[in-house]
Amino acid sequence: MNIFVCVKQVPDTETKVQPSSDGNYIETSSIKWIMNPYDEFAVEQALVVKAANAESTVTVVRVGGAKDTEALRTAMAMGADEAFLVDAPETIDAYMTAKALKGAIEKSGKNPDLILCGKQSIDTDALQVPQLLAQMLDLPSVSVVVGFEQNGNTLNLKREVEGGALEVYELNAPAVVACNKGLNTPRYASLPGIMKAKKKPLTTLSLSDVGVSDGDRKVKYSNFQLPPEKPPGKKYEAMDDGAISGVVKEVVGLLRTEAKVI
Repeated sequence: MNIFVCVKQVPDTETKVQPSSDGNYIETSSIKWIMNPYDEFAVEQALVVKAANAESTVTVVRVGGAKDTEALRTAMAMGADEAFLVDAPETIDAYMTAKALKGAIEKSGKNPDLILCGKQSIDTDALQVPQLLAQMLDLPSVSVVVGFEQNGNTLNLKREVEGGALEVYELNAPAVVACNKGLNTPRYASLPGIMKAKKKPLTTLSLSDVGVSDGDRKVKYSNFQLPPEKPPGKKYEAMDDGAISGVVKEVVGLLRTEAKVI
């Protein structure tokens, strides 16, 4: 099987994010990048499928800046065989990203039997790329997947929906599967795996190599701002019994007129 995993690098959740000077994106020079957590479930599932299917290969694909390849190296340290990187600005939109992933998969020279992604990235939270990629490749797609079983060419997938219910799908590969937390437990990259990852092939492509231009852009970002700081809380002293009723009346009035929670 030819298994592809689409991964994204996102800012570490503990990173302090600041808008860039032009307001069109965030300042990236001091950010610590990590693999998108939902993509870790996709990488793990790819390795599980590979272990159950002899002669399978796992190829990870990423679209983003070439100066930092942490996500791809992490995936290869976990056990992926090779990686493709499409060098692109972090400001490209979901449509351009999906088209670039499609072009990179085609450039690999392998016909995909299974494409795995995280259900969403934790930075933009758009939940668009897996579905766009499936449409471009004319493949069936199931998202928010928490259960995966394979029987030959048939996939049995459990999908989480609102209210805690599950939907069950049966479809034939090739397909695009967007993975959610709970599908598996991602393995840690071992020291031997990290050393081996340094020698595994990593191919870098440009946007033009995969047939993507700025004319493909559907969304343009602008006017990034930090949310306004919350005003300081109000504190009331009501240690004396005589003051309690007045303080309670004032607080209730504020909750009703300002906070509008009662």
